[in-house]
This record gives sequence, C-alpha cells and structure tokens, in this order.
Amino acid sequence: QLQLVESGGGLVQPGGSLRLSCEVSGFTVDYYAIGWFRQTPGKEREGVSCISANGFNTNYADSVLGRFIISRDFAKNTVYLQMNSLKPEDTGVYYCAADDYCSVYMDYWGNGTVVTVSS
Repeated sequence: QLQLVESGGGLVQPGGSLRLSCEVSGFTVDYYAIGWFRQTPGKEREGVSCISANGFNTNYADSVLGRFIISRDFAKNTVYLQMNSLKPEDTGVYYCAADDYCSVYMDYWGNGTVVTVSS
C-alpha cells in the first residue's frame, strides 16, 4: 500500500530552522517525484518544493528559494525539507505528495504536519 507520512513540524521562532520528513512506503523515493506543499487558512495550497524521480531536477517557490532545501535519503526511503531562516508567513500545514512528475495535481498525499513560526 502506497503511503506518505510527514513529521517534523512544530513551533519555531522567526529566523529558526526545522527539518520536515516525508517517509514513504509502498514505493521507493526514486520511483516517483516527491513534492512539498503548504496550506494556510484563507489561501490556496502552495507548492513549496519538488524533486524529480531521478533526482536531477529540483524546484522551489520564489518565496522559499535560498532558504529551503529538498533532499532524499534512499536508506530511510525518506524525503526531507530543510527549512532555514523561517518567517511567520511560512506558517501552515505542510504536505508531501507523490506522482510521476512534479505538479500541483499530484496523486498521492500525506496527512500533513503543522509548522508555526511565531515569537
């Protein structure tokens, strides 16, 4: 059964860092593209970052470029999102998703992890 489970969210002060994890099962992390998205009340879901299945291509939203890094650990079958220099506007529910290609309409989703950036 294909499953994605996010973890690593929490409360952090502005300027701090968090590392989110997306542990996948039912497939390997190099079988599908894996994306990170975030949802804030009153706003549409936003694509944050994505890594292609072959790992050759990564992309980032302009709002996180230079602050967030997406990576994969094959041994742990996990995709990470390292988030640095966090801002209050980074607050939201973060989801990982999988599909053949990076897009806003990916087929398989986790349940999300909450990130709150506040002093």
